[in-house]
Amino acid sequence: MITDSILVILQKIIDISLVWIIIYFILKNIKNNVKMILLFKGVLVIIIIKLLSDALNLTTIGLFLEYVIMWGPLALIIIFQPEIRNILEHIGRKQLLGRHKVLTLDEREKLVYEVMSAVDYLRKSRIGALIVIERDISLNEYIERSKPIYGDISSELLISIFFPRNPLHDGGAIIQGNKITSAGAVFPISINSKINKKLGTRHRAAIGISEESDAIAIVVSEETGKISIAIGGNLNYNLSLDDARMILVEELKPKKEILLDDEFEDDKEGDDNEND
Repeated sequence: MITDSILVILQKIIDISLVWIIIYFILKNIKNNVKMILLFKGVLVIIIIKLLSDALNLTTIGLFLEYVIMWGPLALIIIFQPEIRNILEHIGRKQLLGRHKVLTLDEREKLVYEVMSAVDYLRKSRIGALIVIERDISLNEYIERSKPIYGDISSELLISIFFPRNPLHDGGAIIQGNKITSAGAVFPISINSKINKKLGTRHRAAIGISEESDAIAIVVSEETGKISIAIGGNLNYNLSLDDARMILVEELKPKKEILLDDEFEDDKEGDDNEND
């Protein structure tokens, strides 16, 4: 009997835990999706009105809301099919190991140096640019629809991509690890109503891709030469070159420093020399 009771309790704990895990992942993946947030708020308002109508015995509105609740899920699936698909793809694109984590310290420093050198030239020349650096969430969906490059990261290559007469100038360049994987990428435009109306397509695309992934999106304004960085749906606007560099350095740091074999060997040799 005691064993049965323990099993029943464990089953209930597992059952409740799984429900909360599902709710957590749903909320985590819709928090930056403006349409899904509005949908969530709308559903919440309908439920509150239905509870009030039942409590106040409002028959007509209660009956109407019953039909809404009955057929609403089907209508929502049809209307918001693209958003639901994006969320499922967003979950499916998760990677256990982000590409930026495999970079050594020297490779990360080179990445920051080359990107910021290109950004400095582009801002001074008033050449518009959108550079997106992939992190934990794969950007293969956008890479497949853009022009493959797969070249070593260099400021010269980035500058040539965004040169005004280059056919790839209007799209975005995607960086994976220490490679420029593709150019001419088209990203989703953010529909967040709080975004300043003066911001152009590049800035909205930068915010859009940062809403759908954990990528770092760097923008150089063609009109003003101002530097902006979008992360997690937030736009850091009109940054100085040093501020942009510091943000990039900080965001590219691995979540947990890994001691590489070469560094370990160097440390070991240093210790042996000291002992000698």
